[in-house]
Amino acid sequence: MPRFQPTDLSVIERAPTSPAALSQGLWEVLRHSLASKAKVDSYNWETGEYRVVLQGTLDLEENKFGNP
Repeated sequence: MPRFQPTDLSVIERAPTSPAALSQGLWEVLRHSLASKAKVDSYNWETGEYRVVLQGTLDLEENKFGNP
């Protein structure tokens, strides 16, 4: 069974707006990635609003050792 399904990515968008809930979803994606990078796309110094783009490659190989 694959460790993480691409369809599981939608959990990030469905997460409640709380930072704690979003960080849990992001952690799951990062934890199951072979590579990842982030880019700060924009930042508004007046309002504190920011946009971060996350890009990576999911590990779709079967879990052969029984580890999560």
